[in-house]
Amino acid sequence: MAKVKITWLGHAAFLFETEKKLLIDPFITGNPKAPCTPEELDPDIIAVTHGHRDHLGDTIEIGARTGCRIISIHEVANYIKSKGVFAEGMNKGGTVDVEGVTLTMTQALHSSSVDASCFSFDGGSPAGFVIGIGGHSIYHAGDTGVFGDMQLIGELYEPEIALLPIGDRFTMGIKEAVKAVELIRPKTVVPMHYSTFDVIEQDPEEFKRAVEAKVDTKVVIMEPGKSIEL
Repeated sequence: MAKVKITWLGHAAFLFETEKKLLIDPFITGNPKAPCTPEELDPDIIAVTHGHRDHLGDTIEIGARTGCRIISIHEVANYIKSKGVFAEGMNKGGTVDVEGVTLTMTQALHSSSVDASCFSFDGGSPAGFVIGIGGHSIYHAGDTGVFGDMQLIGELYEPEIALLPIGDRFTMGIKEAVKAVELIRPKTVVPMHYSTFDVIEQDPEEFKRAVEAKVDTKVVIMEPGKSIEL
């Protein structure tokens, strides 16, 4: 296995670095927690979980500048292509191999649209990803509520680490995210999509205590701009 460096860029944005660099949900512009600018990011691959502005983010601008591979659900890929930037569509249950990095698209319970200024473009369906990189399996849940088939994600893909939203209101809150950990049973869980804005303010230490009281999963609370290694 290769070492994988995982850097949290705030909200649901993460950068995974090994021989290739994978960026997921690059909401940088307008993200008060972002530790960098879009111009500082030079990924080989961008994965987008759904079309909401705080997830699609700077994908089009970064893709236009770098020529990186962009992977998303079919409808979001069509929207990106309508802006003159090439993207590759896929759908839930499928896997795409991008030069040795695999992206398996999973279910997510949420909504999706694309802000196209004067109208709402069809954003398809929201999703999560199981990422295979450097011999490791990582689950990025995207924006979602808890659902029973998270147990299947754990059984099928055995993610070492799960990146789960805890912000409530628009996604799971702490109670639901703890149940998600019970279903998935990863070795490590990292909370995300919280405290970016007042409306999703949460205490990650409360999440940590609740998880570690129930299951043998390590909770790692990250700060934007900081990294961990697998």
